[in-house]
Amino acid sequence: MKRFFLLVPVVIGLFVLAACGGTETAVTPAPTAMMPAQDTGSSMSDEPMADNAMAEEPMGDEPMADEPMANHNDTMTMEESTMDLMEEATAESDMDSMEMMDHPAWQSIALTDARSGETFTLADFAGKTVYVEPMATWCTNCRQQLNNVAQIHEQFGDDVVFIGLSLETNLNPADLAVYAENQGYDWTFAVMTQEMLQSLADTYGRTITNAPSTPHFIIRADGSHTDLSTGIDSPDQLVQLIQAAQS
Repeated sequence: MKRFFLLVPVVIGLFVLAACGGTETAVTPAPTAMMPAQDTGSSMSDEPMADNAMAEEPMGDEPMADEPMANHNDTMTMEESTMDLMEEATAESDMDSMEMMDHPAWQSIALTDARSGETFTLADFAGKTVYVEPMATWCTNCRQQLNNVAQIHEQFGDDVVFIGLSLETNLNPADLAVYAENQGYDWTFAVMTQEMLQSLADTYGRTITNAPSTPHFIIRADGSHTDLSTGIDSPDQLVQLIQAAQS
């Protein structure tokens, strides 16, 4: 019994010691187990920041990408405007060249309307067909031809302009107006100038100065002109001449 009582404290002490040692073993790894969790959390928190920084870069570049495009569009617009101006200038130059090439001087010589006193040129009627009848107030053949013109000129309306040009360069325009009024010729009449007569003769020859031959010609809408016709044409023949010039 005495030995038993001596062993009891020893056993209790070992038990306590063992119990304390088991507790230390269980508790000690705990801090060590938490360390990887902290490192892992730190690594994960850093990665989204890098991803976010990369995601924001394109947003920062977008305004810079637009600027060159806008400048490119402005450059293209300026180039197109320049090209348009060059094309317009070229077209105008071509038209001027055509006018100089196709239109004889007599189309640009100033004439005076015997009735109204207004100044005009044959070139003023560009875009329309112009029937021109050189004549003289004393010429009976001219009067017969003009009477035929009077029968057909209204059927063309405003599409055809009729003009009588007196070969009497020294005739008073007022006298020509009286002649046209008395004969019932209600289209435009004017007295040729010496310059006009000479310019027409340069184009058509001296025949155009011979009133009894009843010379007449037509200026087309594009400014070109027909050959000189002579002789008295019937109303139907006049219509055919004018329609041929219009086609």
